[in-house]
Amino acid sequence: MSQTINRCYRLRHRPSGAITADDLEFGEEPVPSIGPDQALVRTLWLSLDPANRIWMSEIHYNMPPVPIGGVMRGFGIGEVVASQRADMNVGDLVSGITGWADYAVADTSNLVPFAVLPMPLPAQPQSLLGALGNSGVTAYLGVHDICRPRAGETMVVTAAAGAVGSVAGQIGKARGARVVGTAGSAVKCRHVVRAYGFDACINYRDTNWRDQLDAATPDGIDNIFENVGGQILGHLVSRLNVGARIALCGLIADYNSYGSLDPAPRTSIDAEQLLISRALVGSFLVLDHSDRFPEATSYLTDLKDAGKLVHDETVVNGLDRARDAFEQMFNGANTGKLVIKVAEPARMVAVQSLARR
Repeated sequence: MSQTINRCYRLRHRPSGAITADDLEFGEEPVPSIGPDQALVRTLWLSLDPANRIWMSEIHYNMPPVPIGGVMRGFGIGEVVASQRADMNVGDLVSGITGWADYAVADTSNLVPFAVLPMPLPAQPQSLLGALGNSGVTAYLGVHDICRPRAGETMVVTAAAGAVGSVAGQIGKARGARVVGTAGSAVKCRHVVRAYGFDACINYRDTNWRDQLDAATPDGIDNIFENVGGQILGHLVSRLNVGARIALCGLIADYNSYGSLDPAPRTSIDAEQLLISRALVGSFLVLDHSDRFPEATSYLTDLKDAGKLVHDETVVNGLDRARDAFEQMFNGANTGKLVIKVAEPARMVAVQSLARR
């Protein structure tokens, strides 16, 4: 391996509000060396997820906080470029915690172990980080285990143009529900209806979004797949039917307040309304269900092959743009899964080089 520089982001401070360059520092350092039972992985694709912001705080989420001075945690797809592991060969494509870095060491200390990817890969391998990976599995678990929509019921999905919400709504449609989404622009709302097949989508930036949601759910709400929190969730709860189910997947509206000195209240739910509607609220974290991944990805693949699952990716080129792209996600700039294209596989580079000769 000729490369000697490893670009990476290291957490220097716990952010207060939106992250800054002082909080998450981008720099260069030597490529890490490997020892027995380790492999060196070159990152090709990096997943950007709302959970990244929680890992920057002191909150113990599905994993411990990223330590001050540590490489920013992140899921990715990479290529093995050096190996002393019997289960990984040079050239293998793997998935796991690559971190926000050009190179990562894969060993038994990884909180989520690297796994050699099955071959052949999808035409868009980054989908293994999105609709056919963590994001899709998250949607599957929330819909099938908690929401359990039935034909004719009304299901509302917040952040419907996002990586998880877009898939959750399409699963709800496949189960026969009437699905209403919320998104942050008129353009996104049109895309949610036309591309993903939702029955309606409400722009939460409109001043009359409450009236629009009420009109789109004339028979009340039977299921909520919640990704946002804040005022929207509070209003949705006020419209629950008896026996409603809520899958509490994420509260991205609150995440930038973690570590903030702002005393403003975060998401709150009317407990009395939950009691009146005899609603079930189920919360879950996808990494608690690693044994369900084969079941979920099989279902999602079948749904895609049947033409009932459309998925989008917002691809940003260059590791150096990861921090800015991450902040744009909190402003609703992406549609579908947000990924960073870090590098081409070495074998792809070799093929391209030969083609140019």
